[in-house]
Amino acid sequence: MSFANQPSPNDVGVAVVGAGYWGPNLIRNFLASDHMWLWSVCDLDVDRARRVLGRHTSVHVTNDLDDILGDPRIEAVAIATPARTHYGIARACLEAGKHVLVEKPLALSSSDADRLVALAAERGLTLMCDHTYCYTPAVNWIRSETARGTLGRIQYIDSVRINLGIIQPDADVFWDLLPHDLSILDSILPAGIEPTAVSALGVDPVGAGRACVGYVTMMLPGAGIAHVHVSWLSPVKIRTTIIGGSHRYVVWDDVNPAQRLSIYERGVDVSTFSAPDDQREMMVQYRTGDMMAPALGEHEALGEVARHFTECIRTGRAPLTDGRSGVRILRILEAVDQSIAEHGALVPLNERARRDVAAEVLT
Repeated sequence: MSFANQPSPNDVGVAVVGAGYWGPNLIRNFLASDHMWLWSVCDLDVDRARRVLGRHTSVHVTNDLDDILGDPRIEAVAIATPARTHYGIARACLEAGKHVLVEKPLALSSSDADRLVALAAERGLTLMCDHTYCYTPAVNWIRSETARGTLGRIQYIDSVRINLGIIQPDADVFWDLLPHDLSILDSILPAGIEPTAVSALGVDPVGAGRACVGYVTMMLPGAGIAHVHVSWLSPVKIRTTIIGGSHRYVVWDDVNPAQRLSIYERGVDVSTFSAPDDQREMMVQYRTGDMMAPALGEHEALGEVARHFTECIRTGRAPLTDGRSGVRILRILEAVDQSIAEHGALVPLNERARRDVAAEVLT
């Protein structure tokens, strides 16, 4: 945000829809941005929105989305409302010619998300998912190293995302926590490498009416595997991911600010050779090298989300976490639901037949 009383010509005019749990974080970062000008906040509870903004502000507060849609100063809208409303609000904003940033998940179905992607492309608008973890220094480092190939072939990924969390009224633990890990996986895997099948199991030991503890296993190309444990019922908060590469191992401990990343020059090499009696023999060698902790700059990831959103609007480049990444994540979540319904069956993630939503009349 500019320090003058009016935005600069290069500022992106933005509005936030939703001032509940996540909206205040967006509002704070937009107000602090050097490239965005927050014109308006929309929430059904206008008093709550005013409390978030504070007394000394000129930001307009409304409970009517049409006020946002009809304001020509507002080029972009950030949506931080309950998930069931994401599709309807995002569609209305895109149809009004606004660029859109949506809190996870993009929609409640991959077909709805596909429609949003098609509509944004048709209108030449930026559609971006607020997958905040993808913009942290740790994930930026991991993504860079996997792209360079320094970790080698990704053999396995183990992730634990557990805490004594808030049991959501309209989502199970998979739809609440798993999108974080899926977005990270989508971000760090090398181009062309995606999960090929999913198996999931969830339980509700406290009688909440929805799964509170869950395990998800995803098959990766080249005999790789990824496993995620999510829980609302852990007495401790753990955010740990281990990435096993054929050259290096990475341990990411997100609750340890002193050393978030540890890189291990360790591994297992297996080779085969022909014995004199023409039988195949196997030789296993263990590599035990150094451990290093790369220096990571600390910054608020959501500030980087705001900067990246602005840059994509101004340049027309596709966001790192664009609408298509949101579609891929929703397809996995849908496969998780299917696997749970089939008692943990392995559900293939083949490219599903898509309707030609680009030519479909969106009504």
